[in-house]
Amino acid sequence: MTDHSEAARLADAVPAQRDALAQRFRQVRARSAELTTSLSAEDQGVQSMPDASPTKWHLAHTAWFFEAVVLVPHATGYRPFDARFFHLFNSYYDALGSRHPRPQRGLLTRPSLEEVHAFRRHVDAAVARFIEDASASAWTAAEPLLTLSLHHEQQHQELMLTDLLHAFSCNPLLPAYASASAPERHRAAEPLAWVPGPAGAVAIGHAGDGFAFDNEGPRHTVWLAPYELGHRLVTCGEYADFIADGGYRTPSLWLSEGWATVQAQGWQAPLYWLAPGDPRAPADHWQVFGLQGVGPLDPSAPVRHLSFYEAAAYAEWAGARLPTEAEWEAASSDARLTQLTGHAWQWTRSAYDPYPGYRPWSGAVGEYNGKFMVGQIVLRGGSLATPEGHTRPTYRNFFPPAARWQFTGVRLARDL
Repeated sequence: MTDHSEAARLADAVPAQRDALAQRFRQVRARSAELTTSLSAEDQGVQSMPDASPTKWHLAHTAWFFEAVVLVPHATGYRPFDARFFHLFNSYYDALGSRHPRPQRGLLTRPSLEEVHAFRRHVDAAVARFIEDASASAWTAAEPLLTLSLHHEQQHQELMLTDLLHAFSCNPLLPAYASASAPERHRAAEPLAWVPGPAGAVAIGHAGDGFAFDNEGPRHTVWLAPYELGHRLVTCGEYADFIADGGYRTPSLWLSEGWATVQAQGWQAPLYWLAPGDPRAPADHWQVFGLQGVGPLDPSAPVRHLSFYEAAAYAEWAGARLPTEAEWEAASSDARLTQLTGHAWQWTRSAYDPYPGYRPWSGAVGEYNGKFMVGQIVLRGGSLATPEGHTRPTYRNFFPPAARWQFTGVRLARDL
C-alpha cells in the first residue's frame, strides 16, 4: 500500500513529468523543421525511389502519428485537421485504416507544403493542450504513446536526410544539402586492432528504466563462443583496396543473392562513390557524394552506404566476418571500441527475428516492429544522421540486405 508521503511524491512528480515531456516535444518538433530550412518546396516534394519518401511526406506523417495514436484516441473533443490525411499519411498501420501507396508518395502535390506546415501547427497546439490539461487517467494511458511518437519522429528525421540525399544523387547537378566551410577530413586511421568480447553466457536486450522499442526485449541470455571485434569501422581506403583487388569481380567472396544483385544492378563501388572520370564531377581520383556535396574520397573516413551483401563480401575478403548482434551488444561497453555510434550503422550477421518471449505492444502500435520480422538484417550503432541521444546499445535497426541508401558501414569480427 502506498503511504501518504509516497502518494504526495507521485502527485508532485506528474506536473514535472508533463513539463519535461512538453519541452522535449517542442525540441523534437522544432528539429524536424530545422532540417528543412535550406530546402525549397520542390526539394521537399520529390520521391526518388519507392523505398524513399518526400520530405513533405515525412513532415506530414509524423504529425499524423501524433494525431492518430495520441490525439484521436485520448484527447477529448479533438477535431482532426483534415480527415483525408488519415489515408494520405498512414504508412503501414492496417489497424488505422487505408493508406496511399508508398511508391506514389511523390505524386502528392496536394496538400501543399504550406498546408502540411499548418497541419503540424494544428497538431502541435493540440498536443501542448493535451499535455497540460489531460486528466490523470488520460495522461497515464497516453504518456507512453507520446514518448513513442517522439522517438518515431526522430527516426524520420534521419530518414529525411537519407531520402533527400538519394534524391539529390539523382540530380545531375549533385546539389549539396548543407554547405561546409572546409571539407571534413579524418586523421589517419590507426591500424586495425582486435578487441576480445565477452564470451559464454551473456545477457542482451533492454532492461530497466528508460524508453526502448518493443523489439529490444525481453532481456535474455545467449551463449557466445570466443570472438573479437575490430576496434574501429572499416575505412574508405580499406574498402578502395577491396575494389582495386577485384572485389566486385570475384564471385567467391559473395553470398549467392549478393552476387546476383551485383550483376543485376551493376554495382562496382559503394553508393555515392564517383569513379575517376565520372562526367557528373570529373576528376582523376575517387570522389564521394554526401550531404555537403561532392568531395575527394577520404581514405581514413568510415566507409558508408554499403549493402549487407557488400559488407559481408568485404569481410570475407579481409579474412574476417560480420559480428552477430549479440556479440556487438555484449562488447559495446568496452572502452577500447571506437565509432560505436555517430558514424555509420553497422551491419550484423543476425536476421531480424523476435527475441525469446517477444510480444508486440498492444493496440495499433503493435504493428510498429513485429510485422517486419522476416527478410531483414539487424544493424547496430547509429550514424552521423541519427539524432543525438536517440540510440542505445540495445537499439535494433533493420533493413533488407540490398539496402544501401542509409549511412551503413562495417565493423569486422572474427572467431578466437
